[in-house]
Amino acid sequence: MNGLAVLIPIALGLGLLGLAAFFWSLRRGQFDDLDGAALRIFVEDEEEAAP
Repeated sequence: MNGLAVLIPIALGLGLLGLAAFFWSLRRGQFDDLDGAALRIFVEDEEEAAP
């Protein structure tokens, strides 16, 4: 029972830390352009070696 008294606050603290990191990444614009990264694979590179 004493173990739960230690583990529950640790779990809640880590959950809040993860939630804070998620909201920080939202504010920094990490998830603004999800389609651009997905479509970037279809763009061919123009930098080919000249013969």
